[in-house]
Amino acid sequence: MRMLSRRLILAFLPAAVHAAGRGQAVRGRLAPGSPARLAREGGADLELTGDAPTLAVLADPRLKNADFEAIGESLGSGRFRVAPIHQRNMFVHKDGKRLQISYWCEVCSIRTWSPGVCMCCQDETALDLKESFEGTGPGQTGGPTA
Repeated sequence: MRMLSRRLILAFLPAAVHAAGRGQAVRGRLAPGSPARLAREGGADLELTGDAPTLAVLADPRLKNADFEAIGESLGSGRFRVAPIHQRNMFVHKDGKRLQISYWCEVCSIRTWSPGVCMCCQDETALDLKESFEGTGPGQTGGPTA
């Protein structure tokens, strides 16, 4: 019986770790101003925080008042930390679709995950919302959506 219990625990451990690593999702309107705030329907506003590239996304004026979703962790007292930018945990909901936030340089065909100038040509990157980034690995540009 004891061996069976261990096997059951070990069988469910990867699923529990995966679920714990996913984080909590929050959704609302990205309110203008600083610090970044998420105005939630039927709930209290949340102050959003995160790493520097995440804060740059949250401050992007092109996303203000967007139907915004972030995944991360509650810090209590009306504060929420968005997961690190490399985990790609920020989305905009538009026309019934959940779109991932990215930025695209049309000149150099370079995608980044936070706004600013292109690391190559120094032109400003364009906001590029996409459903999926499959096919955008090394050697595949996966240009902007129409």
